[in-house]
Amino acid sequence: MRRLLSGLVLGLALLGALPAAAQDAAAAADMATLVADSVQAKGADTLVAAGNVEVLYKGSRLRATRVTYDQKANRLSIEGPLTLIGADGHTTLLADSADLSADLTEGVLRSARMVLDQKLQIAATRIDRVGGRYTQLTQTVTSSCQVCAAHPVPLWEIRARRVVHDQLKQQIYFEDAQLRFAGVPVFYLPSMRLPDPTVQRARGFLIPNLYSSSNFGTALKLPYFIPLGPSRDLTLTPFIGSKSTRSLSLRYRQSFNTGAIEFDGATSRDGLLPGKNRGYLFGSGNFKLPQGFNLQFQVQTVSDPDYFVNYGLTQVDRLETGVEISRASRDEYIDGRVLHFHSIRSGDDNATLPNNVGTFDWVRRYQPGLIGGTATLSFRSMALVRASSDPIDGRDVTRAGVVADWRRSWVLPYGIVGTAAAAVQSDIYRVSQDPTYGSPLTRTLPQAALELRWPWVRAGRDGAAQVIEPVVQLIWSPKSVTGVPNEDSQLNEFDEGNLWSLNHFSGVDGTETGARANVGVSWTRYAASGWSFGVTAGRIFRQVSATSFDPASGLAGASSDWLVAGQLRWNGIDLINRSVFDNNGLSKEELRLNWTRDRYSLGTSYLWMVADPTALSTSTQPTREWILDAGYPIRRNWSGKIAWRYDFVAKRADATGVSFAWRNECISVDLSLSRLYSSSTSVSPNTTIGFSVGLIGFGGTSGSAAGQSQCVK
Repeated sequence: MRRLLSGLVLGLALLGALPAAAQDAAAAADMATLVADSVQAKGADTLVAAGNVEVLYKGSRLRATRVTYDQKANRLSIEGPLTLIGADGHTTLLADSADLSADLTEGVLRSARMVLDQKLQIAATRIDRVGGRYTQLTQTVTSSCQVCAAHPVPLWEIRARRVVHDQLKQQIYFEDAQLRFAGVPVFYLPSMRLPDPTVQRARGFLIPNLYSSSNFGTALKLPYFIPLGPSRDLTLTPFIGSKSTRSLSLRYRQSFNTGAIEFDGATSRDGLLPGKNRGYLFGSGNFKLPQGFNLQFQVQTVSDPDYFVNYGLTQVDRLETGVEISRASRDEYIDGRVLHFHSIRSGDDNATLPNNVGTFDWVRRYQPGLIGGTATLSFRSMALVRASSDPIDGRDVTRAGVVADWRRSWVLPYGIVGTAAAAVQSDIYRVSQDPTYGSPLTRTLPQAALELRWPWVRAGRDGAAQVIEPVVQLIWSPKSVTGVPNEDSQLNEFDEGNLWSLNHFSGVDGTETGARANVGVSWTRYAASGWSFGVTAGRIFRQVSATSFDPASGLAGASSDWLVAGQLRWNGIDLINRSVFDNNGLSKEELRLNWTRDRYSLGTSYLWMVADPTALSTSTQPTREWILDAGYPIRRNWSGKIAWRYDFVAKRADATGVSFAWRNECISVDLSLSRLYSSSTSVSPNTTIGFSVGLIGFGGTSGSAAGQSQCVK
């Protein structure tokens, strides 16, 4: 109550001291609020507030031990320790004493310290505030590291003769700056400019990266960020290596009211291909169009097949350039694409690959009231062109077709779920440069299916539930249809996702014929504690042997291979396994484990496949591959990651990588080691060591609260 009364007394005294013209309603908004333990008036022009003094003016907040107000000079004499928090909430000044203007925007603070955004601290013998915009600091020490008796010397600091903070431009200017690590001078600059911590996008250098590579020797990456307005920016990254390597990469980003674009690229000259200009360009964009349509485009090009491997970029072996327009709603889907493909995979001949592809799909869903269920009507078309003029190898194909299908389910006696389905598809093909097929070709394929599912549910006394569901799916279609070129159904997989599908081909061109049965059973247990485990097993039996599937898929023949798939979910663990068995035993095994916790993560997978004699390139070899990806916080400030891919057939690692990071409230250190092997005969294995150090506290960066240095009293 005493502080409140004292504040009220001082407020009335200040009000009486102001000119009458300043006491109208408009000026009232500029009044200051003051609270103190005691207030005394000394003469007609001086007021003294003492004890827990707090002044609030236009968003600024001052806390001090004693404040003396001189009305004639319109100045405040402040005794500390004092704290002044700016109206923006990002700037805090601490000092032993100060002499400031009444509006707190001008004056001097002695033995002071400035804290920006609760991250960066600048200690100085004197701080001058000028015009409410500039803060000038003399004989400064700048750091974002915690300093106390336990840590008297910051891990890093910048000592400067003078520092100026431009609050409007959010920039910090240093004069005669010296960078020190653990108190040891390591770098000097006569002048330097850095963004303050409140800036998210400021022109300047980003964290540099130092590399040691088998291909390039010792190399340095020094990114430079250039904002081009509120919606555009450009990042240029020179890359200089000791082994005659010069490279410049760029990233351009721009946002629009309806979308955004991004382009990444580089141009390089190195000792791997002397005298040759190398580089790549990737671009992408996404825009919203009228009537709910979306437009996406993508551009991909590279100078040579080995560039991505040499420079450790995204491993892309097939470049895709094109544009897509689509719209998806509750009962309708429209999609149109025009694409150009270019393969950089070893052994591929782009002249015989479908380089230019155009597709259009329209799907409409209906709810027929007369027969019930759900019906869809689809129109789909495709055109592809090869560059080669050679017969067969240069085949060009155009296709258009219509599909109508219907599906309805009933619950039968004893809880059996019965489903009836019917579909008819009709396509017309035009084929050129391939005498194997006449042109035009027409193909019509009707299908009918009956599915029976019988879920058995059992609840245990412990709260667990078990579900067993046998499934039989009977499908009829003609024993034979007109043969068409297979352009979109070359790669097919057999898994629990398509076990009960009417057609197991991945595209339109491939079709299954004749009567067949998809038979299987699934069992799932749901525990009361939250974990679950499920197993699915099944097989396909056919009237007509399927010869269009590749043998390694497990789908070929009069009867497919046996599929057994399982999944376990428990306490952050996801374990997924898929096995395919043929008459000779196991033909395919895929195991994936993901273990995610708050502090660490583990991902690993193992792939085992028999050789496919009908496949192209290296797929004719069996596959035995193990992949590991894990991360773990080693100690309080340390964390580590490891990546590993091992080929048991080649008896060597395809790629290995390990990285360590140390981070606290003021610095981040990253160290990485990677070794990449390549099956390409033109690319030699490459070992890369990377090192980077980041000073936290500038340009919106933030440190680790968990790894903050501890100050013990």
